[in-house]
Amino acid sequence: MNDQPIFNRLALIGFGLIGGSIARAARAQGAVRSIVATARSAATRKRVAELGVVDQVVESNAAAAEGADLVIVCIPVGACGPVAQEIGPHLIKGATVSDVGSVKGSVMRDMAPHLPSHVHFVPAHPVAGTEYSGPDSGFAELFVNRWCILTPPPDADKEAVERLATFWRKLGANVESMPADHHDLVLGITSHLPHLIAYTIVGTADELSEVTRSEVLKFSAGGFRDFTRIAASDPTMWRDVFLANKDAVLEMLGRFNEDLSALTRAMRSGDGQTLFDHFARTRAIRRGIVEIGQDSPAPDFGRAHPTLPAKPLPRPYAADNE
Repeated sequence: MNDQPIFNRLALIGFGLIGGSIARAARAQGAVRSIVATARSAATRKRVAELGVVDQVVESNAAAAEGADLVIVCIPVGACGPVAQEIGPHLIKGATVSDVGSVKGSVMRDMAPHLPSHVHFVPAHPVAGTEYSGPDSGFAELFVNRWCILTPPPDADKEAVERLATFWRKLGANVESMPADHHDLVLGITSHLPHLIAYTIVGTADELSEVTRSEVLKFSAGGFRDFTRIAASDPTMWRDVFLANKDAVLEMLGRFNEDLSALTRAMRSGDGQTLFDHFARTRAIRRGIVEIGQDSPAPDFGRAHPTLPAKPLPRPYAADNE
């Protein structure tokens, strides 16, 4: 891969897990010559400066956008429109403007009207993350072997799209392009609905009067434990996701409810074959995910387990006079 920087000046608006990881990865890979960042709160800006992972921290979104040939908006999707309106007049000719939101249709509708015709708008979604947030949560390896989906508008400049794709590849990601509405449908089932279910299950467990919270925490088996990891995600971000992608999520939720009703009928009627067939089919999905390298085949979701304590040697027969 070419070792030359792909962009001259990268501006990051928002500096949580994704923004922080982009900064660290771009610097580690030499993808840009310089990085400027900003964040909504003074405390976050102060912390970003302390971390030393960017070249400059500024106080406003407009100041970050000035002179940048790549601007990536790393904030909840519900805030993207006002930010685009703020930075629009300060963007240089030929700059690429992108984002990292997991909903693309609303981002395109909210941002595009405020961006000047002399810039390239290429929305993006790096499908990577953890349950952690904040400026300290980022790490350079977050995007390695993960997908970044680009959703350029139909009239987008092909060279600008490819340039952004090259940037993401340099950060370790696999890149694919698709229409925004198709992206939202795909992510509705692969990401948004699972998060909605996780939030619901963890909330239900917390509300059970017959089971104490200490019991829920103490006896969390693998399945519930992983739901709690998903449900620990940033509530502001996910509130905006569900509101912005409600049509796709509601469609997927309707299909999920139909499947859940079928399984409910099978349990009530003792129809073990229907349950077995469904579980066998869904197990194959897990195998497919492992086969294409999107997760580890290690048991128990790849978690390390503590080793057993050394087994004591058996005591010899104790004589009466010992």
